[in-house]
Amino acid sequence: MRLALAQIDSGTDVATNLAAIRSAVEDAAARGAALVCFPEYAMYEKKVVDGSFADVAEPVEGPFASAVADLARRHAVAVIAGMVESHPQGRQPYNTLVGFGADGALVGVYRKIHLYDTYGFRESHWISRPDPPQHVVMPVAGMRVGVMTCNDLRHPSMAARLAADGADMLAVCASWVPGAQKVEQWRILTAARAIENVIVTAAVCQTPPVSIGTSLVVDPVGAVLGELGQQAGILCVDIDPDLTARARERAAS
Repeated sequence: MRLALAQIDSGTDVATNLAAIRSAVEDAAARGAALVCFPEYAMYEKKVVDGSFADVAEPVEGPFASAVADLARRHAVAVIAGMVESHPQGRQPYNTLVGFGADGALVGVYRKIHLYDTYGFRESHWISRPDPPQHVVMPVAGMRVGVMTCNDLRHPSMAARLAADGADMLAVCASWVPGAQKVEQWRILTAARAIENVIVTAAVCQTPPVSIGTSLVVDPVGAVLGELGQQAGILCVDIDPDLTARARERAAS
């Protein structure tokens, strides 16, 4: 299975961000990708989460997600992307990942559990936590992909739960806040989740200045299979769907 990580630079214009997503899906599909993963907040992003996120929020059935589903269908490629989802009860919106199969059908919705409340950030002031929280494994491109969003990566129990629920790959969609040692932490934590759970782990991130770029794919024993720098771009990596299962068999012997 050819996996594409689409490292983009989303901003505050949803139409412009959707155009970047469209271009990336077209590019990835032309390269033979079966699954394209986009970062957290691919729909709308800025340096600090604030009240404007509620202003642009849409339901999963809204124009943004519908456009992404149409891209998946037209290019016969599965897509996972971050959006700002409106709350059905009118509360603060969710930080949501939506997944679509190659036929454009919705295969999963994940609302971020571990909101980023540290280093002066208060994501939870503007974004709702799901109640109850739900861990989501999406069946896409012949694999079972456990999805995580940004700060979820700092919580080993979540990756372990997804692996226990049958995931054979983890997809971490992020907008990792820049700062001292943050790139190193991103790499180390991605590798740690892969090694702990003996599972392929793919982590895709927004670019600077809002985030750090450095999207990467790590195999079940911690080897980096591919990595991008800080610029917008697409990383394609061929993943054997049985790689995680074979690595676990070796680990158990």
